[in-house]
Amino acid sequence: MSTTEQVTTIDSEEQLLADLEASKTLPLWKQMARLNPPAPNPTTIPNVWRYKSIRPNLERAGNLVPESQAERRVLMLINPARDAPYTTDTLYAGLQLVMPNEIARAHRHTAFAMRFIIEGQGGFTAVHGRRIQMQRGDVILTPTWNYHDHGKDGSGPMVWLDGLDLPNFRHFPVHFVQHFDQPRYPAADVESATSPLVFPWSEMRARLDAEPGDWAYCRYLKDDGREVSRVLGGCAERLSAGTSAPTRRETTSAVYHVVTGRGRSIIDGKEYLWEEGDTFCIPSWNRYQHLADAGVAVYLYRFDDRPMIDALGFYRSEEMDVEKLVSD
Repeated sequence: MSTTEQVTTIDSEEQLLADLEASKTLPLWKQMARLNPPAPNPTTIPNVWRYKSIRPNLERAGNLVPESQAERRVLMLINPARDAPYTTDTLYAGLQLVMPNEIARAHRHTAFAMRFIIEGQGGFTAVHGRRIQMQRGDVILTPTWNYHDHGKDGSGPMVWLDGLDLPNFRHFPVHFVQHFDQPRYPAADVESATSPLVFPWSEMRARLDAEPGDWAYCRYLKDDGREVSRVLGGCAERLSAGTSAPTRRETTSAVYHVVTGRGRSIIDGKEYLWEEGDTFCIPSWNRYQHLADAGVAVYLYRFDDRPMIDALGFYRSEEMDVEKLVSD
């Protein structure tokens, strides 16, 4: 045997992992459960944003932050388990404020927006040449790439709930904003009752009240029956006083706003209390049920990602026979 010491190298999994890291590859078998979970696993959690707590700070922002600095004076409703812009994994919500005689200057963007009017009189939004008066409870659409600005006549603030598909643009880096060269885009007044961009609350409430039973559910749809966009959609719900909605579990996520009434939701076994003005979220695959307190009916507004989830073929609910989903 040679006097030179002979070293035998014994390969090991630890050495393999070290070599993989150096070559910028990773072993799937170490992350199989995380990347292929046995059930949907959203990264966001249920939460309630209480209007009575948020409203004073929103008004303070109106007094302290001029419109010239804010462009859009919004308090984002950020999920406790994530950072901005996540309200759920796919949905963004924020409370927007416009003060009297202000202009939220004109811009347009890739994102689609649904706006639910919470309070105020004399507010308006102009969407690509169509100026629409805001009324409490109305849902007003801002389609993608439409120039839009907001304003307020008269006294007192105008507040609404913004719903956008911003979280998706963390995955698809195609979102951007273009500013118009004037504060306002040229617009003419249109009749809200006949505009395809407006869903008056008076009409939606009448539809809900015409439905039989203690729980009613109506989606916001275009005249031809299609969803309002290919990504976001919405609905309104009515619950008779002291009754409950069906228990649901689905792969969509949703943001709810309490139009009137008070009650609670049981979400994945935990109770969340809410009242008029509050907003709460339900992430994907969380089992949930709404219950109305005694004494007064509850009306809820909701926006969700159902159109996108449906279009991609990802919609599932707990009661579905998933064997029927097997494709050739």
